[in-house]
Amino acid sequence: MGAITGTFKGFGVTFSHMFKKVVTTDYPFKPPVSAPRYHGRHILNRHPDGLEKCIGCELCAWACPADAIYVEGGDNTEEQRFSPGERYASTYQINYARCIFCGLCIEACPTRSLTMSNEYELARDNRQDLIFTKEQLLAPLLEGMEQPPHPMRLGDSEKDYYVGALTNPGTSAGAERSPMGPGRYRVEEHPGVTFPGAEQAEQRSAAAAGKEGKA
Repeated sequence: MGAITGTFKGFGVTFSHMFKKVVTTDYPFKPPVSAPRYHGRHILNRHPDGLEKCIGCELCAWACPADAIYVEGGDNTEEQRFSPGERYASTYQINYARCIFCGLCIEACPTRSLTMSNEYELARDNRQDLIFTKEQLLAPLLEGMEQPPHPMRLGDSEKDYYVGALTNPGTSAGAERSPMGPGRYRVEEHPGVTFPGAEQAEQRSAAAAGKEGKA
């Protein structure tokens, strides 16, 4: 008797879905919009003058449970300054073949340099391409920003940068809601670096233009 009841319950679920509206996503031409707090690929943010917020402390690498982050710190000099203070990240890599998108690295960052966007198009044909470098993770240069290295423009010490971070956050404001795919913002070009999703973005744009032309 129980088996018969279970069978009818199963058919009931099937029949109930037959009369529901079918939801179809036109991907990749109209990608679905993720939740504002979705944990997608990372961003290395900048100060409003263009200097990097990352100070190369490696706390994100220590906090990562999957050992997906690799950081090498370097020393700033007056001739070569990449961030306020004494140190900066000379090498920064995230291996997205290991990353579990838990967000613990974000919690560990003392300068709010590292945030997460809602970009989820990370599939690659080659594992090596899943290791994102510092050039790929850095936020783009916005208006008023200058490509490092350059002297500090917002004050004489790093304290002047971080005390005013809440009122003048640079690219941290809303970074967790910023789509990172090329073509969705003005990307700073780096010689020899292919930004993630660039080819897919071009294909989507070409396909969308073709559909509009046919219409």
